[in-house]
Amino acid sequence: MSKSVKRVREALIKAGLEDTIREMSGPTRTAADAALEIGCELDQIAKSIIFRSSETGQAVLCVTAGGNMVDSEKAAAAAGERLERADAAFVRETTGFVIGGVAPIGHVSRSMVFFDPKLLEFTVVHAAAGTPRHIFSVSPTELLRITDAQPTDFIT
Repeated sequence: MSKSVKRVREALIKAGLEDTIREMSGPTRTAADAALEIGCELDQIAKSIIFRSSETGQAVLCVTAGGNMVDSEKAAAAAGERLERADAAFVRETTGFVIGGVAPIGHVSRSMVFFDPKLLEFTVVHAAAGTPRHIFSVSPTELLRITDAQPTDFIT
């Protein structure tokens, strides 16, 4: 098992949640791929979008429903800082995950976290679990709790 998946598993268990991590037979690199592989609605995929603060260099995580696009201006307003798209090296350095497998939990450094309220419309959502082939399932209210996120309107 990869170190990335282990970190996600440890974060779930530390939060008092069941380990629901599964390795999928096909790729789950994109929200559309994950929804197809799991057999759920696109918006049930909780995708993790990372930005970099232009001022502090801190990572800013937007956990959003799979079919939604993050409006960087709205995300910047919520963060109170100018944001820029994070490159693969920054994502890996601050989260410990590769793009396509970024989990919303188990990061190697602390991020400012915002949460798409659309996810709260579902009983269960699914998120990357550290690799482009691993996912975990959780109630959106629990995901909101364990990410210590702020529900925010940052959608285009």
